[in-house]
Amino acid sequence: MWFILSLACMLFWGAADLFYKKGTDESDRYSHLKTGIWVGLVMGAFAFVLMPFSETKFSVSSLITNAVRYSPASLCYIISMVIGYAGLRYLEVSIVSPVQNASGAFSAVAMFVYFSLKGQMGGFFEEFSALDIAGTVFIVLGVIFLGVVEQRLSSAERELKKEERKYRFGALALLFPVLYCVFDTIGTSADGIILDEKTGLGLGEIDVLILYGLTFFAAGIIAWVYLNIKNKTAVYNPFAKGERTKGVAALCEEGGQIFYVYAMASKPVLAAPMVASYCIVSAILARIFIKEKLKAAQYACVAVVVIGIVALGVSEGIAG
Repeated sequence: MWFILSLACMLFWGAADLFYKKGTDESDRYSHLKTGIWVGLVMGAFAFVLMPFSETKFSVSSLITNAVRYSPASLCYIISMVIGYAGLRYLEVSIVSPVQNASGAFSAVAMFVYFSLKGQMGGFFEEFSALDIAGTVFIVLGVIFLGVVEQRLSSAERELKKEERKYRFGALALLFPVLYCVFDTIGTSADGIILDEKTGLGLGEIDVLILYGLTFFAAGIIAWVYLNIKNKTAVYNPFAKGERTKGVAALCEEGGQIFYVYAMASKPVLAAPMVASYCIVSAILARIFIKEKLKAAQYACVAVVVIGIVALGVSEGIAG
């Protein structure tokens, strides 16, 4: 089941990346905050809807306690996502997404090391087949090489388009996806540790969705207040016609989040790199809908990741 959940997450988050890019206004320096406001609204709404189904009956004290326990993951995610939204102002989505999502590979390694140090990976090779390991290696290599290819293509593109405003940051623009990668690695690793069914901290999947949603809702409110303080001429209305694409992106983000949480609770070490390969979906959708061109090297990396996903799917089918 973790494989199907990871695949669904990939599709939702790949679509989210596309709509994030379509909803980004390169001339608006607050565009990333506006996107964050929409994500906060959607995730907050889902959190309130899910509260009656919580595995833990939330009281004020338990809510605070669980929020503190989950804060390393949620805060890192919020920081990484806002950084990612900002980066879309200066880089194409087919460049941003692969560099960002090398975090899936790094977080898988981090979780493996953590569980090994805790003595909880003794049955690793009994639990995961050779196909699981081979598929994960293919995915990790494909995503990492795609990030390298994108970095090189981005450098060449900036040289050709120095006059364009969105390239004015030059190589500095790559700091956005790199910082996203760092914070997302920490957040994903923390999620894998917190959600693992055998060794986790006792927070259920629905509880995590609620806590993450409430945290992002609070962050969205703070961003909305800040935006209106800075822009004294008019109150920002996230429901205005021109902002609706951000809402579609936020819905896709929440859809992916739901599948992600359950996939990570099942097999975090395998799910993390597979989920991170949603950058492949992002690159393909960007090619189809916003005409971002892919080079032969990019297609080769996509093929490597697809081989890895197929291997994991075959392994899951055999195991089932």
